[in-house]
Amino acid sequence: MPAWVNEGYREYARRLPRECRLNLTEIPLGQRVKSKTVERAVAEEGKRMLAELSPGEHVIALDVKGRSWSTEQLAGRFQQWLQEGRGISLLVGGPDGLSDACLERAQQRWSLSPLTLPHPLVRVLLAEQLYRAWTVMVGHPYHRA
Repeated sequence: MPAWVNEGYREYARRLPRECRLNLTEIPLGQRVKSKTVERAVAEEGKRMLAELSPGEHVIALDVKGRSWSTEQLAGRFQQWLQEGRGISLLVGGPDGLSDACLERAQQRWSLSPLTLPHPLVRVLLAEQLYRAWTVMVGHPYHRA
């Protein structure tokens, strides 16, 4: 990833308190070669993603067909997730999206936008929006800025 992506992600991840710590796990893309279909590559990626999840985690799939949430709605969901006391995993697919298995494993589907966003930007955007949701929850002035 370009330096600006890593710096942006780290900046927002650093701002979150310990109980909301972000852990980034990068999964290599499935091979896209003439001898394999795109579906097979996406299925490989999905298997690797699912292998990283713990059994009790609450899983949210980032999916253009998911529901979009306002900042306040995200803050409410974030608070619910924290109160559940279990890990939360956000699944972001590769260039061809998430596998069916990942979508089935998810308890929720979240659409950041109907636009197609580049993966580097999604990483920073997710970290910032989670930080913003946390500031709404605790009444921090960042959200009003």
